[in-house]
Amino acid sequence: MNALNCRPDALVIGAGIVGAACAAELAACGLTVTIVERHVVGGGATAAGMGHLVVMDDNPAELALTRYSLELWREFVAGRKQQNEYSPCGTLWIAADAEEMAAAAAKQATLATHGIGCELLDAAALYRLEPHLRPGLAGGLRVAGDAIVYPPKSAALLLAQAQQRGAQLLSDDVLAIDAQGVTLASGGRIDAGLVLVANGVACAQLLPELPIQPKKGHVVVTERYPDFIRHQLVELGYIKSAHAGSGDSVAFNLQPRPTGQLLIGSSRQFDRSDTTLDLPMVSRMLAHAAQFVPQLAQLKAIRCWSGVRAASPDGLPLLGPHPGLQPNRTNVWLAVGHEGLGITTALASARLLAAQITAQAAAIDILPYLPARFPAIIDTAPAHA
Repeated sequence: MNALNCRPDALVIGAGIVGAACAAELAACGLTVTIVERHVVGGGATAAGMGHLVVMDDNPAELALTRYSLELWREFVAGRKQQNEYSPCGTLWIAADAEEMAAAAAKQATLATHGIGCELLDAAALYRLEPHLRPGLAGGLRVAGDAIVYPPKSAALLLAQAQQRGAQLLSDDVLAIDAQGVTLASGGRIDAGLVLVANGVACAQLLPELPIQPKKGHVVVTERYPDFIRHQLVELGYIKSAHAGSGDSVAFNLQPRPTGQLLIGSSRQFDRSDTTLDLPMVSRMLAHAAQFVPQLAQLKAIRCWSGVRAASPDGLPLLGPHPGLQPNRTNVWLAVGHEGLGITTALASARLLAAQITAQAAAIDILPYLPARFPAIIDTAPAHA
């Protein structure tokens, strides 16, 4: 690594997929960039995620952000699908009963209105596509444009892209943000034009005023079972689990990896920031998955891991300037609170932040994602003398 920039235009805290994407985008805009990462690149929540690139429509802002980001992902992986372990497998939203079938029809109407290709399936069509599903399901919704990537590889590729554009990576930890830049755990410091906080749940250590809640989750990976399923399978009840405000929960989420392995999820445990395995929760998650695909009980799992998502109160990320008065801090920007959609929305988040920082027009309305929507985010530290 060359000598670090004496004073980069932007210092990015965190080299997960969101931080790496932001660094690449800011460098593409001509800014000098330094990234500070205390662990392995893409080794935190990024490595723990399933890598689903999915259009979500729980509210208009979520739909706009995920749709835009999937467009950017298709551009990014063009010509390098293998490097990203990208697979355009699509998503099958599974309807267990008539009520969920009605939800699938409503979802189809919303997505179709926004030009997103999707197909409502009756039970017969569902089983033709995925015969390992248990009998008695009502049908589902197929969203063909959804895909998967291997998040750590994509984060590394984005970081490499940033470095090719002149960005520099520093292996260290940021202890504090001050008026000129940051103080490092190694004892040094870096002055910067702006500081972008993109380090997931660890942001609370630097900015405790942020309304970020940890949500722990588990994933299980199996041995190779090629063509066992062809789509990512998600129950429509997953939406309730993903956006619940409290309580532990599990939901069916089964993903076919390009390696032939299967990823099994998902679980959520609120206010848990440890990554130790909770075996009763894993057992509950696997039992729930087997209710949708009974043959999973006969497949061999080879590894299980957990990670911690950083969730905001309204389920949308915080993308933009810190809204509080900051007399004793430098120019602080935020890219946190993505919860389970950090992989999906990383590229759009980076574009929206870069547009704000460089005073350019954004492709979609940035208002729903601005941190200022949470008035309680203030800087209570005393001003300089």
